[in-house]
Amino acid sequence: MATPAFEEIAETFAFLPDWEDRYREVIDLGRRMAPLPDALKVDATKVTGCASQVWLHPEVEEGRFDFRGDSDAQIVRGLIAILHALYAGLPVEDVPKVDATAELARLGLDSHLSSQRSNGVRAMVRRIRDSAA
Repeated sequence: MATPAFEEIAETFAFLPDWEDRYREVIDLGRRMAPLPDALKVDATKVTGCASQVWLHPEVEEGRFDFRGDSDAQIVRGLIAILHALYAGLPVEDVPKVDATAELARLGLDSHLSSQRSNGVRAMVRRIRDSAA
């Protein structure tokens, strides 16, 4: 189960020949993401378990899940943008049904992220799922 926005990212990644190009694309996705206002960078929105500082602010409107996020690391901002594409706009009850590990594996991220970054992604997914619950 993936959103059209995530499918677009997956298609882009399919055409990128190597990890360095994909890495640049992740960073570009993060650069294009709107920054989270400083007023929302508080302990309640901070994600624990990430090597970098990460904030996720969930929003539910008319039964649809969304969130805004930010990080002090460019690659992590890009990972947040990818997770946003994966989850934003889904009905709240569908958020736990998303197999984030499998979807991210389609992008080749699972084999190229450090263990710290992988742990951080898992922490962000847990926060997203918990927020939707």
